[in-house]
Amino acid sequence: MRALDALIPYARNARTHSDAQVAQIAASIREFGWTNPVLLDGDSGVIAGHGRLLAARMLGLAEVPCIELAHLTEGQRRAYILADNRLALNAGWDEELLRVELAELKALDFDLGLTGFAADDIAALDGKPLDVEFPEFDETAGDDVAMAICPKCGHEFPK
Repeated sequence: MRALDALIPYARNARTHSDAQVAQIAASIREFGWTNPVLLDGDSGVIAGHGRLLAARMLGLAEVPCIELAHLTEGQRRAYILADNRLALNAGWDEELLRVELAELKALDFDLGLTGFAADDIAALDGKPLDVEFPEFDETAGDDVAMAICPKCGHEFPK
């Protein structure tokens, strides 16, 4: 963990973050915790995670988790700043699997806004409804699973 005020954002970071997007990141951190630490160079300079820093400020946090990448050359560091922001944008979606995942999250009464998808995006998935039928839950489904007990801590887990 590093003090938020000690971190130095990259002045030439070409990625922008709207207030709405920072609020989405903040909501994600509130819901899921810190799943993606801020990446730093060897001098507390931010390589990746500028949006997360803004969200941390919005949440009133004093410290954030960080990973230091001091081994990068200046060229590598600058190129990675761009690559980190761009590479995920080059991916696509399997819309059928996306539709199923969103439908199942909806069935769990999960706030779909936390996925980053807007209601219009969800509705635009080929105009197909997000209704999914689930099989009946069978409470005896796990009865025949063999269990083991950890000899050190006593925790019981499936074999």
